[in-house]
Amino acid sequence: MKSPPAKSSAATVRKLNSASKAGAPKRKSPRRASPVQKKPPSLPLFNWLQDRSAGVLLHPTSLPGAQGIGTFDENLTAFLDLLKNAGLKNWQLCPLGPTGYGDSPYQCFSAFAGNPLLINLAVLADAGLLTAEELAPLAALPAGAVDYGALFQLKWPLLFAAHRRYLAQKTVLPYGDFAAFKRQNAGWLEAYGYFRALKDHFGGTAWQNWPADLRDHAAARRSPLLQKLAPVIDAHAFTQYLFFGQWTSVRAAARTRGIKIIGDLPIFVAGDSADAWAAPHLFELDSQTGRPLAVAGVPPDYFSEDGQLWGNPLYRWKVHAADGYRWWMSRLEASFALYDIVRIDHFRGFDSYWRIPSPAKTARLGKWTPGPGLAFFEAIKRHFPAAPIIAEDLGVLTDSVRQLLRDTGLPGMLVLQFAFGGDATNPYLPHLHTANATVYPGTHDNDTTLGWYRALDQKTRDHVNRYFRISGAEVSWDFLRSAYASPARLAVVALPDLLSLGSEARFNTPGRAEGNWQWRCTRAQLDNLGAQSAAYLCELATLYGR
Repeated sequence: MKSPPAKSSAATVRKLNSASKAGAPKRKSPRRASPVQKKPPSLPLFNWLQDRSAGVLLHPTSLPGAQGIGTFDENLTAFLDLLKNAGLKNWQLCPLGPTGYGDSPYQCFSAFAGNPLLINLAVLADAGLLTAEELAPLAALPAGAVDYGALFQLKWPLLFAAHRRYLAQKTVLPYGDFAAFKRQNAGWLEAYGYFRALKDHFGGTAWQNWPADLRDHAAARRSPLLQKLAPVIDAHAFTQYLFFGQWTSVRAAARTRGIKIIGDLPIFVAGDSADAWAAPHLFELDSQTGRPLAVAGVPPDYFSEDGQLWGNPLYRWKVHAADGYRWWMSRLEASFALYDIVRIDHFRGFDSYWRIPSPAKTARLGKWTPGPGLAFFEAIKRHFPAAPIIAEDLGVLTDSVRQLLRDTGLPGMLVLQFAFGGDATNPYLPHLHTANATVYPGTHDNDTTLGWYRALDQKTRDHVNRYFRISGAEVSWDFLRSAYASPARLAVVALPDLLSLGSEARFNTPGRAEGNWQWRCTRAQLDNLGAQSAAYLCELATLYGR
């Protein structure tokens, strides 16, 4: 993606000064022109969420299909049809980047690249780049869960084979010119392709463990390996060409059905990423080894006595501020090209973040460190005046975080599963919801509503039943109705809750390194939901103005 041009206030001053002097009378002793003062933007900065609507949370990996994982195929089109027929106007997903160990979309090899595992290989077979026999092992993988280990072993060789045949056969694909794609995205694609090729060359090891001359991106560009690995670099670029070409079709399909796509932007990037490797000056990294000097996480709380040690490198915010947050503006530009609305994860980290010095085994020994604050969002306002951003403001919040949310005007998040077990002042209870917010029964980090309800102690379960005046027999739909009725203008329900599924359909369990992001729905579940519930969901949308 192209980086936005840096603003040149000096040039603006010279232009204004020369214009004012042209029409001014001459003075014997000309005075120095006063610098032009930028008028601070009025607060709140943003006010974009005005209409009431509802949507569904589902990561594409959880879609059905015959390729071992959800892809951009006809099952996704069927899902979009379900949303349209049920009066649902939004589809929220998790980050679409290429995942590594642990398979988490919140730990990606790039903040700009797409996940090649989501590519629909059937299109390549139709184009003569793959055969039905080559796709057959994928169809033999489990239908109800993603086996990432097997998928990696099977799909990557097929993608690379398709690349070789594409070049040899000079195949025409419906995604535009490959060479033009590489030129247009060179700002991130060149480093990403080389990074992935080097990871392949070194058996997948993190870049901090590569030879010293390859840990430095500029030095690596002079290495003979650049030429040697050129075919592999091009193959990785080809996977991105396919990903973005197919995603463009997904966007068009959603748009024709009146559905907006809500994307997700993690505040931090992975330490083992092309971003950290190519631009280490932007992160708190050791200049010799590339290892983080400190990492991100959250302190001990009610849910974890050791806190959460995420391990992401932290930003050198002063360096980002010095060039107007140029890297961040490029990242947001790329996100707005992919999505209609962007959710920024861990909003409180822009006010202050938990800095854990390296090395550390737990998150206990950290400290709160000031983030960029309102200045960062003022920069966003200058580049994207009407930026449709949702702030993930969950967790333990301070008065300064709440003030930052008010000053930005961004809608925060309200999770119904957080509302019960206390008293009537809990801000997640529906009677206290605000309009400028997004309400969820639960998010991708929560258990399903049914699984959560089953695990409650008797006191909290009784609170739920008395508050909603329910028996608990259909608790998933009770929470859905409450979300629809909420004053919050945007309501989003996870697909497992629409299907009234238990903990077996949970997307992710925070703090657990493996076993996440594996659940997949079936086509029969989607079809039955559309047949049995679409009319009722439309009725709810009409009743509650969504």
